[in-house]
Amino acid sequence: MGERPDNYRYTQSHEWVAPAEDGTARIGITDHAQSSLGDLVFVELPEVGTSFNAGEQVAVVESVKAASDIYAPVAGEIASVNETLEDAPEQVNEDPFGEGWLFELKLESEEATESLLDAAAYKEVADADD
Repeated sequence: MGERPDNYRYTQSHEWVAPAEDGTARIGITDHAQSSLGDLVFVELPEVGTSFNAGEQVAVVESVKAASDIYAPVAGEIASVNETLEDAPEQVNEDPFGEGWLFELKLESEEATESLLDAAAYKEVADADD
């Protein structure tokens, strides 16, 4: 299954990270994750300005099957959230790597994303999950 942009980084818990040149990174869940969850019906996003350490629970996505915690892939402060998901959580299912992004972090360290999985390594994680 699925699309995995080569220029993104990934976590074992199925979040993707798209680092930007301004020291922020956009975060969402992978195509594999949204497909496994099924139709999303609710997304609980963090407050802008809140700081998280890598691995801390940041958000929740709820589908018709189950609720799933979303973790901070790296340490940082929430710079923005995708407010359109409040009225349209299905965007995560429809475009997980685009309009379905969840939040943006101001990174504590731009190098932090380098330790995350590349697309090939994440493919092995997703394939093992199937």
